[in-house]
Amino acid sequence: MRLVAALASGTAVGLAVALVLGGFRPRPRPPSALAEWLTQAGSSLTPARFRLLTAATFVAAFGAFTALAGVWTVALVPALAAAAGPRAYLGRARERRLLEVQRAWPDGLRDLVASIGAGMSLQRAIETMARTGPEPLRRAFGRFPLLARTIGVPAALEAIRAELADPTSDRVIEVLIIAHRRGGSLVPKILGDLAAATTRDVWAAEEIATQSLEQKINARAVFVLPWLVLLALTARQGAFREFYGTRLGGVVIAVGGVMSLAGIVVVSRLGREPDEPRVLAGSEPGP
Repeated sequence: MRLVAALASGTAVGLAVALVLGGFRPRPRPPSALAEWLTQAGSSLTPARFRLLTAATFVAAFGAFTALAGVWTVALVPALAAAAGPRAYLGRARERRLLEVQRAWPDGLRDLVASIGAGMSLQRAIETMARTGPEPLRRAFGRFPLLARTIGVPAALEAIRAELADPTSDRVIEVLIIAHRRGGSLVPKILGDLAAATTRDVWAAEEIATQSLEQKINARAVFVLPWLVLLALTARQGAFREFYGTRLGGVVIAVGGVMSLAGIVVVSRLGREPDEPRVLAGSEPGP
């Protein structure tokens, strides 16, 4: 009997502890800035794999440049520049993907307004846009009909918002969620005004990108060309390879590398447009 009582007491204590801990379950941690950046680039890489790819690129480039130049100090800075290649590639893919979605939203919103004006519900209008709307939105909303039937329209829109990870899409999808929950005759007018505002945002973003493109190209060329010339000079046996293989040559390379890296960092920061914060990311509108 004592054993049975002890087991019963232990079970009761365990259940009580489980209930208490369940009531204080920690909230899931939001994704890191790097994870969100990779999502915006449309990449399936995790932050750990992205860092591993960057490190592997550096090691491979360092070995190749060392074999070419014959001096490891000459290969160091070009290898660091090559290690930035995956980030530069994904950064360009991110900019292109975000801009494609932003460009598509005005036409997509006009399609929604036309569908609602024809008597469709908002859900049917979004499903129609997912089939016949602009290509970037067709890709983004391809799963919407299935998600809407299984988890509901608001949850489906939240899932798509998390995949797009874009401030413009955050605003549009927030309005769509509220419009679905509240409804009303003002929905077409609100969506029309949102289409006009989004069009102005797209024009401004394109103008900024066009004006800054030449400066970005010049900055990268000024950084890369001297090191390509140095690699070419040390690719053969001779006075250049012998000099840069000495301690004094190493000091010259170190000073030049620090100045080049500092310069590209400063130029990149001065020429970088600040990212719009995702104020509405994952927000839950009221009932």
